[in-house]
Amino acid sequence: MFIGLDLGTSGLKAVLVSEDGAVVASASATYPNAHPRPGWSEQDPADWITACRSVMHDLGSRYPDAMRSVRAIGLSGQMHGAVLLDARDQVLRPAMLWNDTRAHAEAARLDADPMMRRVTGNIVFPGFTAPKLVWVKSQDPEVFQAVRSVLLPKDHLRFWLTGDKATDASDASGTAWFDVARRDWSADALDASHMRLDQMPQVFEGSQVTGQLREALLSEWGLSGPVDVVGGGGDNAVAACAAGCLSDGQGFVSLGTSGVLLAAKDCYAPDPDTAVHTFCHALPDRWYQMGVILAATDSLNWLARTLGTEAVALVSALPDRIGGPSDLIFLPYLSGDRTPHNDAKVRGGFIGLDISHTAQDMTQAVLEGVAYALTDCHAALEGTGTNLTSLVALGGGAQSTFWCETLATLLGVPLQRPSGADHGAALGAARLAMIPSGKAPVEEIMAAPGPFDTIAPRDDVRDHYLMQWNRYRRLYDAVAG
Repeated sequence: MFIGLDLGTSGLKAVLVSEDGAVVASASATYPNAHPRPGWSEQDPADWITACRSVMHDLGSRYPDAMRSVRAIGLSGQMHGAVLLDARDQVLRPAMLWNDTRAHAEAARLDADPMMRRVTGNIVFPGFTAPKLVWVKSQDPEVFQAVRSVLLPKDHLRFWLTGDKATDASDASGTAWFDVARRDWSADALDASHMRLDQMPQVFEGSQVTGQLREALLSEWGLSGPVDVVGGGGDNAVAACAAGCLSDGQGFVSLGTSGVLLAAKDCYAPDPDTAVHTFCHALPDRWYQMGVILAATDSLNWLARTLGTEAVALVSALPDRIGGPSDLIFLPYLSGDRTPHNDAKVRGGFIGLDISHTAQDMTQAVLEGVAYALTDCHAALEGTGTNLTSLVALGGGAQSTFWCETLATLLGVPLQRPSGADHGAALGAARLAMIPSGKAPVEEIMAAPGPFDTIAPRDDVRDHYLMQWNRYRRLYDAVAG
């Protein structure tokens, strides 16, 4: 048996997978996400450990025999976060998350150095890890002086699991300290943000063993041991492993807290001027590119909170099939924008709001606004020469056929939606954990899950949606700044 742990923004998910790749069980636990000031997004790393204990106890209580045969654990996690440890390995401050944009000025200053894009292959986005540390140096110099180690969120969990400070190439790619072509830390990029190589964890590939589960945890969770812990990866690279997206032309669209359009790449071919991310894949000698929006289901959840209802109730009020775009346009810049604008300050809004509009109209506009933003990402990816012939639809938002059909129509690409449970990055993490055992070839382990529901583009209304998307694009200039 193998376990995949996915440390997300809102909670941790675990899946228990047999050696033939079948998901035997899953468990999840949630934790809070604090926003103490505009643009700030923080979590207490202790909550991640509490959540991990919860899901492992849950699996152990329901499947004790299966848990005794666990041989490896894979990790996936939200990218770009910053967990700061002192010389005694104590956490110095709340973790700053991927959607924390307070360091936008520091990111701009780092990005102004041509070396940064040349080495990292990416714009230095405000949510990346490096500008966060520059912000800490400026705003809390005592904490900065005390920093002995910086760990990404899943790697802080790894440190608790194994006692080893390690990371993987895919997650490290999103720090702005990493040479994505060489798949190793860049001394020049570290120096530009006043950091040192000795403060960084050791880098592994996602399928390599980084350490073993501590004896105390083997006993606590009823595992017979030894249990290896593998590198794993950043959530999107690991979700690509779950979706079977490893080579050119393969990709996925994810409707989670954030929205992601990802394309696997056989070679390293960055184009940072497009605001497209180029990162290492979780498997050796592979890369991927993606466009990112910061509020996908976050936009829908915001609307539900504002209207005093549940997101599921809002979406269920919409029809299963689309019939043309709404005249109401929603700009989903609730936390700023990454692709294609790289604008941490821009904020969202409704355009064309009328006294006759209902909650259903607003819901449709929110779903369409997110789809328009992901169409922006698609255009940016096409600008790098990427050609996606089909996409796997992932994330909680993909359960909405209305949302998926809107996206398929705008992108002009069929969406393949797994018809079973969507285990996403947790499944990908378990798959990475399987590789060192040699139980099956990598290509077999990473095969696309099935069966799929295929959601085709609606050619009869596509022109209407593209016209509205062009209206949406022009609105950015009206709200920027």
